[in-house]
Amino acid sequence: MSVRALVVDSTAPGAVRLAAVSDPTPGPGQVLVAVSHASLNYGDLNDARSGRVPEGAVLGSDAAGVVVQAAADESGPAVGTRVVALTSGAFAERATIDVGALAEVPKALDLARAVALPVAAVAALRSLRAAGLGPDKTVLITGASGGVGRFAVQLAARAGAHVIASVGSAARGKGLAEAGADDVLIGLEGLRRPVDVVIDSVGGPQLVAAWNLLSPGGSVQSVGWTSGEPAVFPPYATVGPAKSLTSFVVEGDVGADLAVLTELAAEGALTVEIGWQGSWDRFDEASRALRERRVSGKAVLTVA
Repeated sequence: MSVRALVVDSTAPGAVRLAAVSDPTPGPGQVLVAVSHASLNYGDLNDARSGRVPEGAVLGSDAAGVVVQAAADESGPAVGTRVVALTSGAFAERATIDVGALAEVPKALDLARAVALPVAAVAALRSLRAAGLGPDKTVLITGASGGVGRFAVQLAARAGAHVIASVGSAARGKGLAEAGADDVLIGLEGLRRPVDVVIDSVGGPQLVAAWNLLSPGGSVQSVGWTSGEPAVFPPYATVGPAKSLTSFVVEGDVGADLAVLTELAAEGALTVEIGWQGSWDRFDEASRALRERRVSGKAVLTVA
């Protein structure tokens, strides 16, 4: 038996195509999920082009759907449970998922919104946690109109921090004040006050500028690099009072964090903005919109 999936193909537009692959078989501690929705991230696009995901392999990280085969050791959710997960090979009609990588989706939350949470919201939550978020902190979030950025704005505001959101244009700043940003800036124009925490998804010159704004003891968490530009630090930029620039990646089981985030979203305490939604047959359209920064929030694919 085979299922359809979006696989890496370097000869295809966007280096991705729909293809038939073998129906996956769950291993120990895994469930089999019929995937109904997937969420597209910048990292997925880079994985397809960079070789990090090999030719012919199924792409994707964010999946939501219904359990159709429970874990043999009974460690996970039962058949029929709606779940959301962060897993490799997410862009397929059926996926095997480790029970530690998923969370049950509350009844009040639809799967199209739940699937926007795994990569982006977990990255926002964990990077803020790693940076030492607190109510007395000033937090700068670059690329604040994107998936990670919008979640980071809301989570930092919920923690009582002073939140500065940086975006590429006035249009992309729409809704960020309502999401909890105290200040919304175009780039870093006019920002002179020191900041305690930076969640950076832009990289390049803006990362250098954010580093220069960091107060002693502060932390920059590098969660992405959408600019594609090099970051050139001038001489002695890293000499002085202690502060840190930390690379970031989501690692380990995410189920507990996903459970918290889905509950917040179900309660309306965490808003999920979907800037593009459509069938996975329109993957090329979605990927172009994401690369060209025409998506505010998340891009969600419906798995046909």
